[in-house]
Amino acid sequence: MTLLFANARLIDPEAGTDALGHLLVQNGKITEVFPENIEFEAMFRARNIPPDAVEIIDCQNRCLAPGIVDIGVKVCEPGERHKESYKSAGLAAAAGGVTTMVTRPDTAPTIDSPEVLEFVTRRAQADAPVNVLPMAALTKGRDGREMTEIGFLMDAGAVAFTDCDRVVTDTKVFSRALTYARSCGALVIAHPQEPILSKGAAATSGKFAALRGLPAVSPMAERMGLDRDIALLEMTGARYHADQITTARALPALERAKKNGLDVTAGTSIHHLTLNELDPADYRTFFKVKPPLRSEEDRLAVVEAVRTGLIDTISSMHTPQDEESKRLPFEEAAAGAVALETLLPAALRLYHSEHLDLPTLFRAMSLNPAKRLGLDSGRLSAGAPADLLLFDPDVPFVMDRFALKSKSQNTPFDGQRMQGRVLATYVAGQPVYRRT
Repeated sequence: MTLLFANARLIDPEAGTDALGHLLVQNGKITEVFPENIEFEAMFRARNIPPDAVEIIDCQNRCLAPGIVDIGVKVCEPGERHKESYKSAGLAAAAGGVTTMVTRPDTAPTIDSPEVLEFVTRRAQADAPVNVLPMAALTKGRDGREMTEIGFLMDAGAVAFTDCDRVVTDTKVFSRALTYARSCGALVIAHPQEPILSKGAAATSGKFAALRGLPAVSPMAERMGLDRDIALLEMTGARYHADQITTARALPALERAKKNGLDVTAGTSIHHLTLNELDPADYRTFFKVKPPLRSEEDRLAVVEAVRTGLIDTISSMHTPQDEESKRLPFEEAAAGAVALETLLPAALRLYHSEHLDLPTLFRAMSLNPAKRLGLDSGRLSAGAPADLLLFDPDVPFVMDRFALKSKSQNTPFDGQRMQGRVLATYVAGQPVYRRT
């Protein structure tokens, strides 16, 4: 079936445009983009397309954008399937406009061998309606002592290597892993944080943490961790992505690394772009994430870094936690929040506040993650997969965590007024979600 998305507000992050037009899809791929004033019948005749073989989807001037490519999604299979499965995560992703989940290896057991990787790949293919690309651990057990078989894991389908929030403290082990990854052309994703300073921290250092009596970490811990990683990159020449840059003090180091020609990109999470250190208020544990929420000055600096392109990607950092893990004193509660379904409406807060326009948002959520992973998706150009997201950026609603499709409902946006809804999600031209 040929699809024509008619009367769409096309958000093209590659061209940086936001304009009315139409988009043609054939055999699961985008074949052509047309201006607003095209005559459909003449277009069909010119391309020998029988009109009765075309399904026309009238977008009614709503936004059509590339599907979100979300780096850093935690699916709790194997080991903690009660928190999240590939089926529940896939349904949540489809409802949130995420067409590709890049999943983390911090499972139980860790995804650090081809056998475990093949298991999760089979589960994902069987259960998830969206694309799933698995990452593998950089070191065995994420223990930072012995690197994994990077080459074998790449052959088994790993798209990147990361120990997630466990920093490899042994610089010799890390440098060897970076060197080996470079020889294989592998991407290493690291968590820039000085692990001793940040150990046990539940908040960012400052007046709020002091008044609440919470163990805190200085923003300099992120800067120190990034500085170390950059030094090792200068030595090894590896491909590197910082999973979350959340402080203003880390930005000059990132800018210098890019100017010096290192193969460095960086991301940030939607929570650090839209929330700040005051949001936990009276110890609301759904706001406890890692790294902890930062000051408003840091938040605005990171938003500006996304606007200029210094920070390349925005991700959900989807981390399901069950009620037992969250219903604890703030210091003891597990860190993390679900965000597959809240990523887009939260990001639209930045659009409605006029901090970022829609092409810039989708550059960070779709195009740049796809480019970093070598994917053809994330764009509205001929030949790209028809992984698409239709949404209305203006419709208001109140977030109800119990309506989320994730098994865990630990979202900090529960009860908040939000604006922007996903209407439909398509993977390779096939609808995987339609809002009823």
